[in-house]
Amino acid sequence: MWFSQKKQKVTQHNTTQVLANILSNGIDVSINELIQYQTKTSLINLAARKDLHGKMSGNYLARSKGRGMEFDEVRHYQTGDDIRAIDWRVTARTGITHTKVFREEVERPVFIATDLNDNMLFGSQLLFKSVQASHLAALVAWHAKERGDRIGGIVFNQYKHTELKPRSRQQGVLHYLYSLSNIHQNTSEALFNTHSESDTSKGSAQKSFDENCGRIRQLSKPGSLVYLITDGNHLSQESLRHLTNISRHCELVVCLISDPLEIELPKSDKKINVAVTDGKKKQQLLIGDKNLAKKYKQQAEELTQNKEALLAKAGARILHFSAGTTLETQLKNGITSWTR
Repeated sequence: MWFSQKKQKVTQHNTTQVLANILSNGIDVSINELIQYQTKTSLINLAARKDLHGKMSGNYLARSKGRGMEFDEVRHYQTGDDIRAIDWRVTARTGITHTKVFREEVERPVFIATDLNDNMLFGSQLLFKSVQASHLAALVAWHAKERGDRIGGIVFNQYKHTELKPRSRQQGVLHYLYSLSNIHQNTSEALFNTHSESDTSKGSAQKSFDENCGRIRQLSKPGSLVYLITDGNHLSQESLRHLTNISRHCELVVCLISDPLEIELPKSDKKINVAVTDGKKKQQLLIGDKNLAKKYKQQAEELTQNKEALLAKAGARILHFSAGTTLETQLKNGITSWTR
């Protein structure tokens, strides 16, 4: 018992230290903790992963080839090639006319949609899922700003949402960060308001998710890089229909945020009955039962695989993040593959 108590104190101390390092209390979202990700943009890479629709000039290398700022290769001259691109050195050396091929630079807006519905306000170890989602959104926004891209998006819960038109300056990032902080505070206040109608909150959360996926579809321009940051618990046929449409014209990346307790039950040498609640219903859970733990983990894996299959069918690239570890740790240690 003494060892268990000592281990628990060490764990609590380590958690407190980690939270202090990322300027967070794990529950709320402050501007300062989001601004700090301005110095961590090297952790990710927003390079294009699929063909871009639209012929605009800018900072991204398109899959299509043509005249541009970035040299790609030398190949045999073909009818219709611009004679100004002929590589005379290779032509003289081989005796066959060769031409230089470039990759065109294409600009695209980065559109970030962050889900802060009630179900995101949950965390068992380090952060609420909603806090981790806000950190990830901030990191993507700062990285896009550093590349000179225009940043826009939606921050939403089941009570309200904020739409932000793409902007190319730091002001655009800060506008998005303030929206994250404000909507997150709004979610917390509404969730813990004892006068709120609990029977309608679940339905409104589902409706909110579907409607905001529809708004993303309307607002994201062809060729955009679209990030949807959510736990995926409200995926439905309606929202998947919108996401499928988005992926046809944009590069869609869905970042699924999960909590360690949603993946598997805590390990224990002794069987302990604990009370659990989702804020509305209560039930008992037996910790330390190996059979129950195995069944719980299998069901969690099946649920995750089902989400992945639905999102993959919709044309999304899927990335997983945990709320139990800092974002920086996951990206540095390769826990999450950003470019897979």
